[in-house]
Amino acid sequence: MMQTGAYVIIALTLSLILYGLWEYRRHQKYIYGIPIRIHVNGTRGKSSVTRLIGAALRESGIRTVTKVTGTFPRLILPDGKEAQIRRKEKANILEQLRIVKYCAGINTEALVIECMALQPRYQRITEEQMIHATLGVITNIRLDHLDVMGPGIREVGEAISGTIPYGGYLFTGEDKHYKFLEMKSRQRNTGFHRSLASQVSGEEMQKFSYIEHKVNVALALDVCAHLGIDRETALRGMWKMIPDEGVLVRNTVTGEGKRIHFYNAFAANDPESSLMIWNSIREVSSGDTMIMLLTIRHDRQSRAEQLVALAALKLDLDFLVLTGETTDPIADKALKLGVEKEKIINEHWDSPEAVFDGLWKLADDKTTIVGMGNMGAMGAEISRIFKQKHKQNTV
Repeated sequence: MMQTGAYVIIALTLSLILYGLWEYRRHQKYIYGIPIRIHVNGTRGKSSVTRLIGAALRESGIRTVTKVTGTFPRLILPDGKEAQIRRKEKANILEQLRIVKYCAGINTEALVIECMALQPRYQRITEEQMIHATLGVITNIRLDHLDVMGPGIREVGEAISGTIPYGGYLFTGEDKHYKFLEMKSRQRNTGFHRSLASQVSGEEMQKFSYIEHKVNVALALDVCAHLGIDRETALRGMWKMIPDEGVLVRNTVTGEGKRIHFYNAFAANDPESSLMIWNSIREVSSGDTMIMLLTIRHDRQSRAEQLVALAALKLDLDFLVLTGETTDPIADKALKLGVEKEKIINEHWDSPEAVFDGLWKLADDKTTIVGMGNMGAMGAEISRIFKQKHKQNTV
């Protein structure tokens, strides 16, 4: 009887092993059937660059599927239509396998896919076992997700470099640690190219319907040039692109003698990117009351601490408004770092509508509000309210 049970266990184990091998070989057939495979990684700008490249490839006539994680996961089909990716559970890198299978089934010529992994080993597994990119893209390396990839910039760089392809080509917009990425590329027999924001003109940027970063456009243009797509065609596709919901846009609301500019900068949640954005906005908001709206998630306390330190030490602001989850420790942190008590607004508003009403009462006749932190913890909902009010343009 015991022998029979052992045979059953052995048979089941062998069956599982054989099934796993069959699934693996089937996936390899799917992925290598897609001629152009572009894997996009980095700390900031992944979704934007993924969308830009995908839009340019579609404009050139290449049958392209684009998959972005972004604010909300989306699949952009060859005709440019977007499909929401619905998840029954938390995000899992096995999702990429299903995307590849789908692409193989519709004769996709190019897959532009955003890396969805944070754990260093999963970033590496996604590239080496799932995507096998012909072209790798790393937007930048910044201090973020340190609880997973940290504790420092070197460790973050090591984690992100896990998606550099073997025997392919890497493009990056990184401006400080690009030598590290170049070295990693050489180790994988992969070509290397660094893109520069100066390659893109102000006239070209003015044709975007939202606030895009020059370096993201430069990166996408260099990838397109490598694939033989002319600049005019690539830009035409990019200008028509539907941006991710988390991109930097400005919505204006007026009424009762007040004018409020609201910038959705929630997607830029590391200190370096946030400082760049704040300074750019501050430059065009001379004379405005400046409010930093920091949305806080209970599982992203380290990010909130980094941003409140930025507010205390480097930002010229009039008010720091805290909302979301577990705001009290962050208010205490702001006080300890030197933010004046009267500048800290921590009212525990419990709904996006309450946040909007509170900000409206706080605002002067000319006010600029910059939303930072997280699209979660009401960030997305607050942005939608301002967008809706912007369309009505009155309160």
